[in-house]
Amino acid sequence: MQKFAGIRAVLFDLDGTLVDSAPDLAGAADAMRVKRGLPSIDYAKYRPLCGSGARGMLQVAFGIGPDHADYEALREEFFANYQACMLDNTHAFEGVPSLIAALQAQGLQWGVVTNKSERFALPLTAAMPLFGSAGAIVGGDTTPFSKPHPEPLLEAARRLGVAPELCLYVGDDERDIVAGKAAGMGTVAATYGYLGSASDVGAWQADAQINSPAELLQLLYQA
Repeated sequence: MQKFAGIRAVLFDLDGTLVDSAPDLAGAADAMRVKRGLPSIDYAKYRPLCGSGARGMLQVAFGIGPDHADYEALREEFFANYQACMLDNTHAFEGVPSLIAALQAQGLQWGVVTNKSERFALPLTAAMPLFGSAGAIVGGDTTPFSKPHPEPLLEAARRLGVAPELCLYVGDDERDIVAGKAAGMGTVAATYGYLGSASDVGAWQADAQINSPAELLQLLYQA
């Protein structure tokens, strides 16, 4: 098992890694179908694509992508729906509060780097007590770049005052691992979120994988 010596901060992706926001993301998209008189789609079909945000939800709900003529208008409608319901059913994954408490007990700093725009990431994290101890919340539009570019991760490291090589980044998408490696951080793939059985996590070449939040603690030790 890969161990990480001397880590001083742990950074996390948000959706699918720390919090399960799938019920609210799926609900926002499915409400658009119902509004148009279309039948509701089973939640299980939305869940695997929740890590892709609006793009994934609109793909399931309407079978369209960013190249479709109606995509921009539908995306804005989805954003408005989601903003109205994003705190209804979103919750931390089991084991995450205990993990954060354990990191703090070890004297480690922590933060969030998400591609979720600040429009959603900031009020969501502000409303959940879990994030009161986070030293950095970096959204997809906090810097001019979003993951897989490393700049959001580097910005979080700067806010924490920790060198990138002393940070660990944990995420549930390949772009998280690409960004972490580019930033010079250790990388951990979280497989307990939205990943379907078809996902080849091994191909991401993360430094380690965890199947539950608690497993992260087994990878950390102080040099």
